[in-house]
Amino acid sequence: MKKLKDENKILIMLAFFSISIGLWENFRQLWLQLNNLNISQISTTLSLASLLSAICIFICSIKIQLKQIKKFISITLLIKILVMFLLFLNNNGSMQTIRGLIILDIVLEKFIILSIYPLIVCVEKSDILYSKRKLIEYLCRDIGIFVGGITIGKTIMQLTINYNVLLFFSLIFTIISGLILIKIDVKNKNEKSKISFKYIMKGKITIIYLLDYFIASIAMSIGLGLKMLMLTNQLGLSDISATNYLLVVGLIADLMGIIALRYLTPKNDYLTITLKFVIRFIFYVLAFLINSYIMSIIAITWSILISTAYENKTDAPYINRIQNEYQIFFSNIRYMIWMTGNAIGLYFAGMVYQYGMNYMFGVSAIFMIFQIGLAYYLIHLRRVEKIQNE
Repeated sequence: MKKLKDENKILIMLAFFSISIGLWENFRQLWLQLNNLNISQISTTLSLASLLSAICIFICSIKIQLKQIKKFISITLLIKILVMFLLFLNNNGSMQTIRGLIILDIVLEKFIILSIYPLIVCVEKSDILYSKRKLIEYLCRDIGIFVGGITIGKTIMQLTINYNVLLFFSLIFTIISGLILIKIDVKNKNEKSKISFKYIMKGKITIIYLLDYFIASIAMSIGLGLKMLMLTNQLGLSDISATNYLLVVGLIADLMGIIALRYLTPKNDYLTITLKFVIRFIFYVLAFLINSYIMSIIAITWSILISTAYENKTDAPYINRIQNEYQIFFSNIRYMIWMTGNAIGLYFAGMVYQYGMNYMFGVSAIFMIFQIGLAYYLIHLRRVEKIQNE
């Protein structure tokens, strides 16, 4: 029997971990609400977790070598398993303990997700593999949401499935991903990572890409960072209905991502940006102005549908222009920027939430204006660079 390639083992490990995320992350906001946290406390907790993630990621970007990446993920997984178990035991416990554990859990989760592609780079690097990694992450998150959606509220063998039981199921999948990681033999493990802000910042394209990525994070978090609370509290869906909606839309998004990667990626990069971001911007503006149930659902739906598509065009070219020895450093810097933007976005989302969901879309659309402008400019710079190199 043909031996499974190391990159495929990594993707399988990511699949199980992503199922774990889908099971837990989808219901985490409602779990916190059930544990007597109000909307402001929930958004502040999630925002603080993102900010601390950014700080810790920055520290790791300086300390962690590419040859140490598997060991780093293994230790992080082990600590996350312990934290999830403590969360399971602390259901309906001390609010401060719960908030502290949630923050630590999110930080560890981000550590693992950001480390996957540098781990893959140790084996192989390509735009297609980058997109496969993202598609598997999104698809398996949706599988986790599906499992949660069909089991929540059900009684199985005298066990009533609630948010805390789903947390335990998530813990099991996290353990499985850790066991798979043990079997992965990382090649090029002696390749040293290099740390250089000068290298990362020497190119205008990279600097503008990181700025665009930062603004995109803020815009996305304001618009959809509290989506389960938006769907249940403001649109009146039950937790099961909201989960089923996110599941169906998410699965269609995964399918669109796969089809787009294989058949529908435009040769014109400007068209790619228009499909992925400009249409979303238009729907957000309409949702703000019209402030109707249907328009809000359309805005949320399109935003999720297009989320997995065209990352081989919008992200991969900027990531893969970075040399291997700088990949882990760049990935950490990139995620630090994303988490900082996410923290800012969640903070704004918590503030605007009380005024209505349409204002969340409106504020998000303001940031998207700058994001889209920078995305178009990046394409221009890449074309100029290509002409100069010919």
